[in-house]
Amino acid sequence: MSEFVENNEVNEEVESTEEVETTQAEESNGSETIETMEDALDSVLDIKRGDTVYGDVLAFDENNQVRVAIKNSGGLEGVIPTNELAATRVEDPTEVVAIGDEIELVVIKPIQDKENGNFLLSKKRVDAKKVWAELKEKSENGETIEAPVKDVVKGGLVVDAGVRGFVPASMVEDFFVDDFSPYKGQTLEFKIIEIDENDNRLILSHKEIAREKRDAERAERMEQLEENTIVEGKVARLTNFGAFIDLGGVDGLVHISRIAHEHVKHPSDKLTVGDTIEVKILSIDKEEGRISLSIKDTLEGPWENIEEKAPEGSVHTGTVKRLTNFGAFVEVFPGVEGLVHISQIAHEHIETPQDRLTEGQEVEVKVLSTDAEAQRLSLSIKALLDKPEGYEEPVRRERQESNDSDRPRRPRRNRNTNNQTANRSNQPRQNTNSINDAANEGSFTLGDMLGDAFKSLQDDAE
Repeated sequence: MSEFVENNEVNEEVESTEEVETTQAEESNGSETIETMEDALDSVLDIKRGDTVYGDVLAFDENNQVRVAIKNSGGLEGVIPTNELAATRVEDPTEVVAIGDEIELVVIKPIQDKENGNFLLSKKRVDAKKVWAELKEKSENGETIEAPVKDVVKGGLVVDAGVRGFVPASMVEDFFVDDFSPYKGQTLEFKIIEIDENDNRLILSHKEIAREKRDAERAERMEQLEENTIVEGKVARLTNFGAFIDLGGVDGLVHISRIAHEHVKHPSDKLTVGDTIEVKILSIDKEEGRISLSIKDTLEGPWENIEEKAPEGSVHTGTVKRLTNFGAFVEVFPGVEGLVHISQIAHEHIETPQDRLTEGQEVEVKVLSTDAEAQRLSLSIKALLDKPEGYEEPVRRERQESNDSDRPRRPRRNRNTNNQTANRSNQPRQNTNSINDAANEGSFTLGDMLGDAFKSLQDDAE
């Protein structure tokens, strides 16, 4: 009997323990259920303007807007307008995102009309924020960026650097550019000059990059060039004093005096920008980066074969280039001038060449003599003119030889010496500078320039 009682008591204790455990388990499960619901409620985003959210692309509507499901929002949706997809103009949104993509977005504002979603979202503003951060870091590190030129506007270029960038006209190249249209579509390297995210201000420059690149190419090209060699180049620019020739990354100057053998008033008279020509390298100054060139040294000299082109007795039409006290210089071929002595201008006596000739006047001349080695032509105008009626050539006095060898010679009388000296002192003096210049330029002797006057002096002396 006692054993039965004890067994009942044990069974009651076990049942009591099981009830307690069951109650505790039920209470524990209820607690976990409550905590899970609270967590779920807490996980639903409280979305406000300016928040960054993530969304899955659901579809594209008839207006090419992108519909997305906002993650952890309890089923909220949003819409991305086409102009908020990227920094550049988007025609087809599928070029930027695809259905199923998870993208980061910023909330622009709630939408009152919930048909198209609960919020207006932007992808480009998130992208721009990242771009600004990257650009700022590169600017601080002195790094350059590459970006395509999207448009040419008044005052410079617009580029797509992930955000809108502007290149002022003065910062495109290190030389003047008249037309920027060829730059559109090109991808160039830029240096960041100014960056301000708050004002959406990004100022870029290509000038420094272009200059550094050109300097490197110039130095390399300068090493390849040698003096006294003939190379091919292209006319890059024309100025009043000469022409700049592009030799392949480096420019050289042809001074106006080196363009042709004849006188050139302006380089445009002989050259056109874009012409491909041969030039001779006269000198290279690597320290100053200067190259002196010549075109005329690659051309046949004007005095070559002059004896065939202008033999003695031939007649030519020339242009009066210069007038001096002793005659006129007439150009008969480009770069070839001959001297018409004052005594060869007209049959009758003239005081100065200006009495009959003017600079620029066309005249016919006859070649009296040719000296190719000395590069000298003696010319005559009067040899082609009719003699005036009654005109007689002056007779030169010749020395009278006496047949009577025993006849004593009278001593020469000098009583008029003072008068002759005085007369000569009153006559105008010859311009010695003009004589020297003519002698240097035309290789003419003093006898050539003084002509018959010199011979008359010799006869008087005899």
